[in-house]
Amino acid sequence: MKHHAQFLRTGLVAAGLAACLPAVTLAQDVTVRLGHVLPESHSWHAASTGFAEEVTVRTEGRVEIEVFASGQLGSEKEVIEGLQFGSVQAGLIGSGSFQAVEPRIGIIEMPYAWASREQAFAALDGELGTALAGMLEPKGIKVLGWWENGFRNITNNVRPIETPADLDGLKIRVTPDKVRLATFELLGAEPAPLSFGELYSALQQGVFDAQENPLAIIHSSSFYEVQEYVSLSEHIWGAATLTMSQSVWDRISPEDQAIVSEAASSWGEKQREMVAAANDALIAQLEEQGMAFNTVDKAAFIEAVAPIWDSQAEVYGADLLAILDQYRK
Repeated sequence: MKHHAQFLRTGLVAAGLAACLPAVTLAQDVTVRLGHVLPESHSWHAASTGFAEEVTVRTEGRVEIEVFASGQLGSEKEVIEGLQFGSVQAGLIGSGSFQAVEPRIGIIEMPYAWASREQAFAALDGELGTALAGMLEPKGIKVLGWWENGFRNITNNVRPIETPADLDGLKIRVTPDKVRLATFELLGAEPAPLSFGELYSALQQGVFDAQENPLAIIHSSSFYEVQEYVSLSEHIWGAATLTMSQSVWDRISPEDQAIVSEAASSWGEKQREMVAAANDALIAQLEEQGMAFNTVDKAAFIEAVAPIWDSQAEVYGADLLAILDQYRK
């Protein structure tokens, strides 16, 4: 009995000490699978791999990140669903794909929203990015950083696109969001959604005449093998959203969360630099691969898509549009 009482006292003291310990000591080691849909040759992969290695080293393995390219963890839609359920721990995802869970995220990829990359960076590193990240948290998604996808351009196999009228009747693959579909319907094309992983073969088989993506994706995905014309429309600038499942984030200690956030920011800057460094060279490389480039009448395109802004005003709300306008001046 004496030993039993002593054991009970020892156990109670230990339990009491455990209750007094800061929560950080109870944090778990976390293994994170980070997925994206682009090939390993793209800057998304180079930067996310650098980010993963830095976090793993600096947290001494308490947060271990492994990167999966080329849709190995699923399409962007599937990765977003996985983030919400915690079955996928992290993702680098085109910002437009989040509209299925939060339509207001679509404000980033409104047609001709941004006069320059720098304008978009200022907004997303500032009030706009904070507001949009706050909208995704209740959906179970933690935004770690706004990286870059870049300006989208139109490629096709029929003719150079110089004015909106040149899109008439073209079957064009777009990302599966309502605004993108509505934009190209307004421009006279015949848009339809398709997951990125199926795009190359759909172009190869003639299911689509056209598609729209940044130059880096056109190159890294070898679309020059199945498309002839590149029209420099720059109709949309898109962010790449580095995200983590909120349930996973909550298991990481505050000290390690700080390391993850710092690494997300520094590698985001490096990834943006990679995009800038590559753009000029990409035109020359794609021309060497046989693609024909042309400029477009941007004023005509901007005028043609103006009704989209009016149609979305209620979705975004006056407050969010006011934040956007601060950065567009």
